[in-house]
Amino acid sequence: MASYSLNPAAVKHARQLIDQRQYVLDSDWGDVQSNAADQNAYLDKHSWDEYAAWHLGLTEGAADETKGRYAFAYGDFRRVHRTGLIACVYRASEWRHKDVELAAHDLLQHLDAVSG
Repeated sequence: MASYSLNPAAVKHARQLIDQRQYVLDSDWGDVQSNAADQNAYLDKHSWDEYAAWHLGLTEGAADETKGRYAFAYGDFRRVHRTGLIACVYRASEWRHKDVELAAHDLLQHLDAVSG
């Protein structure tokens, strides 16, 4: 099993998006999460740092500037998805990645508070 550390830049980015009301409250995460083509298209126009900001986890031991380095996506490269945060909480708790789990949970609580 891979080990992950928390990506503080992604937490900050997600919080900013939530505060700017750039979120989707109801979506089917399985349908809206990015696939390889979406990721490649995003990387064609954006930096690796911008790509990383959409992932709460950093894969330990994976090289920077590779897709394998970044895990626990929470949005669609435009907005935070509530279901994406829920998926992050679930997956991180399932595999005991506590820092990612708690950060995703805190973001989910913040989103719920902001969205009323």
